[in-house]
Amino acid sequence: MALASTLAREQRAFLGRDRRRWGPHLERIRAFLGEGLAQARGPALVLGAGSGLEVPWALAPPGTAGWDADPLSRLRTLLRHRRWAPWEFGDLTGGMAALGSLALRSARQPWSGRVRATRTATRRLASLIGSLEPDAAPLARWLDAHGPATILAANVMGQFGVLAHRTVEQAFRGCDPWAPGEDDDDPLDAALRDWTARAVGAFLGTLGASGADLWLVHDRGVLFGDARVALGPLAEPWTAQLLATVPLEADDPLCGVDVLKAFPGRELERHQRWVWPVAQGQTHVMEALRVRGAGAAGDPGRPGA
Repeated sequence: MALASTLAREQRAFLGRDRRRWGPHLERIRAFLGEGLAQARGPALVLGAGSGLEVPWALAPPGTAGWDADPLSRLRTLLRHRRWAPWEFGDLTGGMAALGSLALRSARQPWSGRVRATRTATRRLASLIGSLEPDAAPLARWLDAHGPATILAANVMGQFGVLAHRTVEQAFRGCDPWAPGEDDDDPLDAALRDWTARAVGAFLGTLGASGADLWLVHDRGVLFGDARVALGPLAEPWTAQLLATVPLEADDPLCGVDVLKAFPGRELERHQRWVWPVAQGQTHVMEALRVRGAGAAGDPGRPGA
């Protein structure tokens, strides 16, 4: 329930933003995901389905399932698309509950429930987070049971780090767990970024092991400031594409994970990026990848074989 309520709050904040500048982004992501749904061989799985704002459910084959931990996501999709799809509400990281439990044990004295001294607690938590191994187990079990031939990930990986930070903040109940000062090293933030990288890697590994056709859209980067930003020709790393007249403050929501290298031996059929002005002072660089399913017809590694 903690993850569900946290994600519900994040969704409300997201949907409450001024969407007047989102038109080009919504057209691009709907076209990309719509192509994936239209080409799906049987029921597909839409990860990060959300409220249906970015997912053209009219193109989804019958039986296509949605996955979003926000408890209202299925209802919002029904209201937006008149589609009461099969739905899953599990944690795609497979590790958020363990992170929340560890944060609570670190932040509070078990015998009294009182908050420990914040700096002591945060350093304790930072030293222990490395022992956690997010493994995407709920997703792996669902894929083993249902074996969809097509999986769409609709802007979900970039949320892992945000939700991890919110989970830790809830454990401290109003006490700021982050090191003060922009120039100070923050061991807790560094530990959470490492946890996020492992969660993203486990998620991608689970998708790759499914053998399904993959249509992935995610935040490749987040830029802060009011400078106008454009993208040059496709280049690696993604920061080499940025065109701006002033220096930019950039963040990597995937914490160093290179999605392009996550599916060795698989054909990358599509790769594109675009700029999404999410809010004043915050611009996202979006990335869309279409990865062919593993093997060929009759190959045991391919769904339905």
